[in-house]
Amino acid sequence: MNFIGVLSCLGVVLAAAAAQAPKPCVVPELMNGGFTVMDSSGLYTSVGTVSYDALGQRMRVRNYVVVGNQTSSLDQLMIFNQKVYYEIDWSKFSCKKKALDTTFIPMQVPSDAQLVGQVFMGSSSSWGMGVLVNNWYGELPQNGKYSAVFSEIGCIPMTWSSYTPASGWITVSTYNWVLGNTDPMDYSPPFFCAKSKLEKTETPETFFTALQSVAMKTKKKE
Repeated sequence: MNFIGVLSCLGVVLAAAAAQAPKPCVVPELMNGGFTVMDSSGLYTSVGTVSYDALGQRMRVRNYVVVGNQTSSLDQLMIFNQKVYYEIDWSKFSCKKKALDTTFIPMQVPSDAQLVGQVFMGSSSSWGMGVLVNNWYGELPQNGKYSAVFSEIGCIPMTWSSYTPASGWITVSTYNWVLGNTDPMDYSPPFFCAKSKLEKTETPETFFTALQSVAMKTKKKE
């Protein structure tokens, strides 16, 4: 094979490799799962459940939080297309309505995300021993940054890590995802939220700072 032929073959191989490179993906439209959250200090941990509706751009997060020796819970409804979220306290039947920064929605890989690489979580030696995942990173508002891991098949979210100067590092791990939603009413605010007025803040909350808000409240009680 002559030199020109070799270059032609190499060009075909490189083009094929580029075409197969992972691209930012979108998660299934309706999902339910579990999650854990931990901040950089290790003093704040949270477990809970999350319901996600991509069609209506809504998310319901129920947190059960441990900060030191204090425990608390918080129910949060995030409505991305309205740029608002509700903090619901069922013990007091109270509700706060806050602005939500929707620049970054962690249930999808942003179109401007950069690929770090593709790896197996577990082992690739035999079927069923591992999961092929894509690692992404990018920037958040307020001088923040993030990294995220999504499965190659199905675009299932696995972990997010984010940093902002105000909130520090926070890591979210998810598991036990099930496709579909069992309760459409999950995305409707409770009746006692009807009178809630939008609170004025200097900067809107993000998904990550919203998750940390219950931790801040618990620390103030200590």
